[in-house]
Amino acid sequence: MYRNFKLINNVMFGRGCFEQLDDILDVRRKDSTSWMVFVTDDVFRNTSFEKRIPLKENDMLLWVNVDDEPKTSYVDRLTDQVRAFSDILPAGVIGIGGGSAMDLAKSVSLMLTNPGSSEKYQGWDLIRNPAVYHAAVPTLSGTGAEVSRTAVLTGPEKKLGLNSDYTVFDQVVLDPDLLQGVPRDQWFYTGMDCYIHCVESLEGTYLNQFSKSYAQKAIELCREVFFHEDPESDDKLMMASFFGGMSIAYSQVGACHALSYGLSYVLGTHHGIGCCIVFDYLDEFYPEHVNEFREMMKKNNIELPGNLVKGLDEEKIDTMVSVTLGLDPLWENCLGPNWKNIMTPDRAKSLFMRM
Repeated sequence: MYRNFKLINNVMFGRGCFEQLDDILDVRRKDSTSWMVFVTDDVFRNTSFEKRIPLKENDMLLWVNVDDEPKTSYVDRLTDQVRAFSDILPAGVIGIGGGSAMDLAKSVSLMLTNPGSSEKYQGWDLIRNPAVYHAAVPTLSGTGAEVSRTAVLTGPEKKLGLNSDYTVFDQVVLDPDLLQGVPRDQWFYTGMDCYIHCVESLEGTYLNQFSKSYAQKAIELCREVFFHEDPESDDKLMMASFFGGMSIAYSQVGACHALSYGLSYVLGTHHGIGCCIVFDYLDEFYPEHVNEFREMMKKNNIELPGNLVKGLDEEKIDTMVSVTLGLDPLWENCLGPNWKNIMTPDRAKSLFMRM
């Protein structure tokens, strides 16, 4: 059975195109009561960028903090804030920021139309009602959150996305100018998320020509960005992120993302750096690409933290293993249908103990 893949309805790309967001949203404002929610990374609070957000009188500017990975409890609180703001649903939810901010915007747009806590919907195709119209303005590139059908959340029992066709953004505005000023290490870690999930797509058992075409182009762009100085690096990284997100839409990620979810669930490690930490130990799965990744780190003067798992009690390590091995599609893509005979709890634990 083939899956009918849901694409983004509208994509705008180009330096300065953020200034057209107001025109895009005006089409959604049906009357004087229509309003928007701008789910915006609070790193932009009290900056010149804040003044550029096309806020109207009725709109809600919802600052979100992404110091921690997005949690279901946080999504539920944000959704309650939006509901308390007005008796009518917003005409749109606009996510402005990196992958976490975009995932929060996706989640809020879904939870405004689906009852109960967001933790109920962690999994595949559990969302029943279409989301409120939602758009993305990425200010970081690499996660592919702007194009993916998931919003990754940490819940009370697991780290798992709201995976649904309804999760996909209706509009994406890709303005490379918005990447200026990103700290070098954050730029690298987020970009490597793209590189890594393309590797996992290309080396996976789910590989097909659809995912292969996008992944190959995304990796080519990542090499240009992380090995060479280029005035168009931000443009290339933004497109690599978009293509990388497309590459896993009809495929899946693999061992690195599965292990990083366990690491993040217990330690709160941010996704980009978590993937980098894990990938550095996966020579047995992706030897050529791990070596290339290390060359990219060297080129960009990046040093990863170590000894993250040192001193953790057995219960926390067991939780890491449990969360990691609960991601069946990721491991099947990596190791095939008999993956449980290959990636045993002891083997997963031994990988964590090296980190």
